[in-house]
Amino acid sequence: MITIGIESSCDETSVALLNNETILANAIYSQTEHRDFGGVVPEVASRAHLEKIDRLAQSCFTRTKITPGKVDLIAVTDSPGLAGALLVGISFALGLHTAWNIPITGVNHLEGHICSVFFENSSVAFPFLALVVSGGHTSLYRVDSLDTFICLGETVDDAAGEAFDKVGKLLGFPYPAGRFIEEEAARFSGDTRQCPSFSVARCSQGKLHFSFSGLKTAVKYFIDGKDPLEVARQRPALCNAFQQAVIDSLVGNARHAAQQNGIDRIVLVGGVACNNRLRETLHRQFPGTVFTPHNSLCTDNAAMIALAGFRRYQRNKLRRPAMSASRVL
Repeated sequence: MITIGIESSCDETSVALLNNETILANAIYSQTEHRDFGGVVPEVASRAHLEKIDRLAQSCFTRTKITPGKVDLIAVTDSPGLAGALLVGISFALGLHTAWNIPITGVNHLEGHICSVFFENSSVAFPFLALVVSGGHTSLYRVDSLDTFICLGETVDDAAGEAFDKVGKLLGFPYPAGRFIEEEAARFSGDTRQCPSFSVARCSQGKLHFSFSGLKTAVKYFIDGKDPLEVARQRPALCNAFQQAVIDSLVGNARHAAQQNGIDRIVLVGGVACNNRLRETLHRQFPGTVFTPHNSLCTDNAAMIALAGFRRYQRNKLRRPAMSASRVL
């Protein structure tokens, strides 16, 4: 069965073709247009999607020698995301649907991220805990099935990836800053007791929520008024302390969720799942029971959307795309 996936929720434009659960093509354009702004500009993102999506689809068809008439299912991200960006992908998908009379289904972006783990870990057993960590989302779910997602906690302000980007901007790194902060933190070779001390706010609403806005502000206050040369000298220590504070929060909530739910299987997905220190820390906490996608499938991509759509088809759960910029699982 051939499924085409379409992803345009934020600043990656992506089109993929799957044969059942095997990736035939997964074309991704990571928008560089936002670097001058230090973050995603919605109008710029929408325009870039509009310019690239047709070319990406054509490249997938050309590479695989599959024509639109051979496609059995269209899966498109319809929530959550930037409204204008989602509209580009949904409109393109509906155009294919109308022109070629292909069945179509909407897919929640977070559902796609969680499904991405099955490409290389098809035997992950339910129930499991899903830690979704990206530039726009930081959420912790108990997943009893692909129809039953129970939110155990989510960010009340900035997402973890968003905090990486904002702190990266303060420290002079280009957008997106996660990789640069991780590399700079790896250069720190001193005593961690010599690092600045940053903590993450603890939420008391009864759920395992996250908060990273205060952490970003703490870094800002730490460097405000300091000589730029001194800040540059301390940058590895600053990055190390900031990164460790984020990881402690993520892993700490995952540990509490595992204890409360009696589940030790952890699925780590989303762009921040590429962070090696985060992966290593989770593996130490949950030896042998942490599952992650390949790095190329952690960031936003259409292959994960196609797989989520294909699994919806198998469960007879196709649904008409219904755009919602804010709807979560």
